[in-house]
Amino acid sequence: MKTRLLGVLGAMLLALPFASVAADDGRSYTEGSVSNVTSVRTKPGMFDTYMEFLSKTFKPMMEEQKKAGIVISYAVYAGSPRTPADPDLYLVVEYKNMAALDDLTAKTDPISKKYYATLAVGNKAAADRESVRQILGTELIRQLMVK
Repeated sequence: MKTRLLGVLGAMLLALPFASVAADDGRSYTEGSVSNVTSVRTKPGMFDTYMEFLSKTFKPMMEEQKKAGIVISYAVYAGSPRTPADPDLYLVVEYKNMAALDDLTAKTDPISKKYYATLAVGNKAAADRESVRQILGTELIRQLMVK
């Protein structure tokens, strides 16, 4: 009996450091939402034309995605390009977490079809927008909330 009690006590003492590690992982932050940031450079004289597309198509699509719970928020930011190769606009779409990106096209396709009847029509529209803007890149970033 005494041996069994000592064994249980020893096991509890061994588990104690692991319990404290589980309670406090030592990180000074928690992970937050995930944003997709697209860097855009409008072609000379085409800024207003591209902004019209954003107003008439991008914004309504994002509003529908927001109502459907697909995205948390979206925003368009103007930048001050330092060189001709730098973006002058940033499109930022915020998602709850990385899991929200799973099967994203399956979630957004029904909304896209309201604006572009088929994938081919959507692809052509994207190609046509190359005459007014150039996508310089897309980056996925995660918010870290400092404790």
